[in-house]
Amino acid sequence: MRLTTRARYALRLMLDVARNGDDGSPVSLASVSERTGISRGYLEQLALALRNNRLVRGVAGRHGGYRLSEIPSKITVGQIVEASIGPICLVDCLEDSSTCPRAEFCECRIVYALINERISEVLQEYTLADLLDPSWLRQNDVPRTDHLVQTGPFPESDAAEVVPGSSSEAPSQRATKHD
Repeated sequence: MRLTTRARYALRLMLDVARNGDDGSPVSLASVSERTGISRGYLEQLALALRNNRLVRGVAGRHGGYRLSEIPSKITVGQIVEASIGPICLVDCLEDSSTCPRAEFCECRIVYALINERISEVLQEYTLADLLDPSWLRQNDVPRTDHLVQTGPFPESDAAEVVPGSSSEAPSQRATKHD
């Protein structure tokens, strides 16, 4: 299974708005495009989906753009992914059993459902704030992530920058849940 480009770009858009609009000022899609390398047209499509799901608010006018509708710690990765690509569904038969003639007696369907459930749980467990400040991974010694945590400045901003609603410490269950 792969996370679609649309979902990954939606996460990048939300991260950029969180980092660059932390003072409450709207972030223009043109500036997001410059920083992320995502075309403005694609960002407009994503912003519409995110706005329709009430994750961002549009601000009209010459100095308009987008703001987060909630603080980063209240917006889950799952909300962003589902706003951009729809509900998480590993295989079609989980949503509609009529799509597969074997659905009613398929030995694998239960495993597909369990995988789907776990993916959804993980996406709902982590927030935009967790992505903004991944230092909690090192602090809580989360296994299998050392090579993923960037040290030093992030491309769009300084890693030490504090974003309202973010936290450098994740809930303690995160440190043990994936052990």
